Amino acid sequence: MKPLAPGTVIFHRHRGYGVIVSVNLLTGWIAARFGSEVRTLDLNLSSDEVQHADGTPIMFRRAPPDRMPHARLMAMLRELHKAGYQRLYLYSWPKPSGLHWRWHLFAGPRQWIERPWREGWYGSGADYNFNPVFGWGDNPGAGATDLASALAQFDPQGLAQALGTDEDHTQWFASVCDALLPDYAFSLGWDRAGPMPEHLPVIAVRRGVPEYAGPPLPWPPGWMHLWKISHAVYAPPVFKRIRSTPQD
Repeated sequence: MKPLAPGTVIFHRHRGYGVIVSVNLLTGWIAARFGSEVRTLDLNLSSDEVQHADGTPIMFRRAPPDRMPHARLMAMLRELHKAGYQRLYLYSWPKPSGLHWRWHLFAGPRQWIERPWREGWYGSGADYNFNPVFGWGDNPGAGATDLASALAQFDPQGLAQALGTDEDHTQWFASVCDALLPDYAFSLGWDRAGPMPEHLPVIAVRRGVPEYAGPPLPWPPGWMHLWKISHAVYAPPVFKRIRSTPQD
């Protein structure tokens, strides 16, 4: 299946040639312009018989699309670790619903809380669902090697900060990738109203995938020491009421 993104030229049997303005991968709807630059037309990719400009039919969800890109990011990160960029980290916190999630790449010291922010190195579902690219010159649906190459060309100074060794994190990340890819991704977030989970939360990256049934996975090295509340159930402090007595 050819990638879909804003700017893709399409053909509709009743409207003719048009250009995609926005894409929603969760619902299968696109907005496109046909002739008029003012009005857009909403089309359903499953039922409106939309085609590419060369006549290739667009068969939406013949293979269910990823509702979140974290598995692709994990595969790219693993390739970069193998190439010597072991000080590159992925902070991701997708939600089980798939409607709200974020991701953040950072390089240099392993500082999960005070991590540096660089343009194009972070994103959220609010952007990706309508424009399925990461923001560093990559193409929709690009594989791990192409994503790594695009990131190196987009921000060579930032990626250079990831050169170096971090053996314990690299080993942890490789074991997590072996257990989860290509259908699952990890989350570093949890319900803050409750205790920190014993094991790493796992989220399916596309619909129709059964619930994760693999081995329980540990948190990243050093992660559990970041939080004061770990395995113990949080309970608010109990304040004793002190009865005041009259002074003699």
